[in-house]
Amino acid sequence: MNKPEKVQASEAGKAKLKEVYKKASFTIETLATTANASQDQIKYLIGQNTQKVKAVDRYIIENVVNAINAGFKKNDIDEKLTPSDIVDDWYPPLIPTEFTTVIADKTQIFCGRKFVFDAITEFIKDNKSGYFTILGDAGMGKSAISAKYIVDNPGTICFFNIRAEGRNRPDVFLRLIRQQLVNRFDLQNVENDDLSTLLIKASQQLSNSENLVIVIDALDEVDQEDNGNLLNLPMYLPEKVYLIFTRRPYNLDDKRLTLSPDTKYQELDLREYQDKSNNDVKAYIKEFMDLQEYKARLENWIIQQRNLSVDEFIKTIAAKSENNFMYLRYVLEAIAEGFYKDEKLEQLPAGLQGYYESHWRIMGMTARPLPKDKIKIIYVMCALESAVSREMIVKYSQEDDLTVQEVLKGWTQFLQKQETYQPARYRFYHESFRDFLQRQEIVEAAGVSLPQISAEVAKNMAEGLIL
Repeated sequence: MNKPEKVQASEAGKAKLKEVYKKASFTIETLATTANASQDQIKYLIGQNTQKVKAVDRYIIENVVNAINAGFKKNDIDEKLTPSDIVDDWYPPLIPTEFTTVIADKTQIFCGRKFVFDAITEFIKDNKSGYFTILGDAGMGKSAISAKYIVDNPGTICFFNIRAEGRNRPDVFLRLIRQQLVNRFDLQNVENDDLSTLLIKASQQLSNSENLVIVIDALDEVDQEDNGNLLNLPMYLPEKVYLIFTRRPYNLDDKRLTLSPDTKYQELDLREYQDKSNNDVKAYIKEFMDLQEYKARLENWIIQQRNLSVDEFIKTIAAKSENNFMYLRYVLEAIAEGFYKDEKLEQLPAGLQGYYESHWRIMGMTARPLPKDKIKIIYVMCALESAVSREMIVKYSQEDDLTVQEVLKGWTQFLQKQETYQPARYRFYHESFRDFLQRQEIVEAAGVSLPQISAEVAKNMAEGLIL
């Protein structure tokens, strides 16, 4: 993809440059000389009125950025300017359409996590290249952190492992990473290159002010038969290339990432930052409560509790969440939707798994006699793993259409409806719900046989019933 020869500075970019050029010990005249630019071009870039310049060559932006960063370094200022700080569309659109929905969803409400982003920034600053891993239990906000970093750092390459959509295999990963690298660096004749070769070629295109950062979410969801590194990740990384992962805590045998002794590697475990996470959780609750869709109903529920202040509500919900953002998403929405209209604050479930148990009970899944038809529908969706249409759920579960519709409506909160397909398909919103369904005590209480359901699904597939 060819980049435009001339670019325009954004208003925010002009304000940023105006703020920093003097900190780097420049005047308009000296910055123009150092950056091989005219004074009118510098005046345009810092927002001074000039009719002579409406856009500048890309190399002017790169020269200005390099000059400012050199000035920062000389003055021992711990800052770094990038071209995308000045020009909004410095990089071509990179995010694959496959991931636009998940990124938009995960960043709809985002609070805090500054300690994570600071650690990433420090890692990149201190190392010539390397791997940085973010560890955390299900629901701790790992995917949201990935999405937010991508949005806030233009030029970032990304991949989200999504088991339910079949996007968790090395071949899919390589194809989408290659696509983004070609778009960003205009690479040629790379159709057959492996990841290591692609990274070397891309790194050779980096300017002095640039790094190549690749964010890979949910490494624990990768489906790979061989015993090599997950997603065939390389043992060595070229200079200025950084890979950021998120994954659940793992046993050493499951790490599957063998690196050269010279390759830098660092982990940040979200479980070790409970106080910082708790502050972020409280900020999330406040922001959720301000959403027009839920604001009035949440306030009414708090009023009905009697003598309950908003601050006490936030403090209690934060404690019950156990710093789990998925819990907050579910519980706050459930309160607003009336699931807990007869419950006291102290009766609300604690923790994500506690919430799943509570909702399972409220939806009648533990009633006697057991609603075996509805239970089977949920477990068939669990066994299928991929997103599936209502019609296919009917065929795989062999339950009637009305019952399937009733289940889909009742469990909307836990499902993601994918309307890009015709007909629309459904999948579990979060893998932690699948984990809950597969817990032994839940399986036994539900009276289902996971091997039997899996065998039925496999039999239907073998007979040609496709998703």
